[in-house]
Amino acid sequence: MSAEPAAVSPAVQRDERGQRARVLEAVTAQQPSLIRLSETLHANPELGWQEHRAADWTADYLAAHGFEVEKEYLGFPTAIRAVIGNGARRIGLMAEYDALPGLGHACGHNIITAVSCGAAVALAQFAAERDLTVELYGTPAEEGGGGKIELLKKGAFHGLDLAMMAHPSPVDSAEARPYAVAHNHVEYRGKSAHAAAYPDQGVNANDAFIVAQVALGLLRQQLPAGTRVHGIQTRGGEAPNAIPETTEGRWYVRADSLAQLGKLEERVHRCFEAGALASGCELTVVPESEPYSEFRTDLRALELYVRNAESLGRDFNAPPEQATMNRASTDMGNVSQVVPAIHPYIGLGCFPAANHQPEFAAHCVGEAANLAIHDGAAALALTALDFLAE
Repeated sequence: MSAEPAAVSPAVQRDERGQRARVLEAVTAQQPSLIRLSETLHANPELGWQEHRAADWTADYLAAHGFEVEKEYLGFPTAIRAVIGNGARRIGLMAEYDALPGLGHACGHNIITAVSCGAAVALAQFAAERDLTVELYGTPAEEGGGGKIELLKKGAFHGLDLAMMAHPSPVDSAEARPYAVAHNHVEYRGKSAHAAAYPDQGVNANDAFIVAQVALGLLRQQLPAGTRVHGIQTRGGEAPNAIPETTEGRWYVRADSLAQLGKLEERVHRCFEAGALASGCELTVVPESEPYSEFRTDLRALELYVRNAESLGRDFNAPPEQATMNRASTDMGNVSQVVPAIHPYIGLGCFPAANHQPEFAAHCVGEAANLAIHDGAAALALTALDFLAE
């Protein structure tokens, strides 16, 4: 982000000051209701594709502010699209509201929804004078389900002038640089038998998983930089005195790009095949979603976001080791391949508590979270107006 901002005339500067005041006034007026929305989502976490209450609460918030809301958008029960204005320029804001199994809102999607709702309502007042259409999308199942990818396949987001969201993080970080990722469900099927009396009659599906994980552990030494392989075994057997007949797991493979991801997946799959070969089990690998893409950032829009966020007191100078949330995979990367997009990170000032930890979930409500909602909503709205002005 090395380009210098263009010089602006005094008249434009006056307009920008008036614009800023209107945005901040709109966000401040919403703040109590945005906090309630965020805290309600936080207290009632729902997993991907099951966010029925979250979608309804988000839809109700926007409808109360004059948006035309379409529930079950494009046939997805927990997706929504809310629109105000009918201008030629289109700004899209993304709301994510799914939670994590066992961790609740430990990634802060409750804050994302509040930030995007606040920005959308702040922008609504400019729709007529700026020839603007403001669109908010409630996007299900970001945590591994690829909700935005499924929406993309049915035509969502296409034609937006700019797509935006801000994601909570321990610290502020500007540019999203997420890994491309593939999510797979792995299953081995063997044959059960009494583990003491007839062990030779069994085909041990747990052995298959152990062999595969050993192979994966050895593979990691040869993996290129910028890759990740990790997962969990979700089913290891039914009883200690029975040879496990069926085992299952969920495994993620990450790389810097989709092109690199495809090559890495072939090597990882061979590790799982080794488990099947050694144990005699049958192997099934099924994708849980289409792969998430790397991110293509609109650098000018990101420059504007940084400028606006800094004007609100945000600091983007955190040590690099604290700002690595920008590597986390997101299906917003797929949206960025289709329309101009930004995905900055709004800090809660809570490092070393970090995303996907119970400690981070605790920080996603309270004073720091409330400030992030205010600053994120204001910065996104101001960024959209500056982007359209250029």
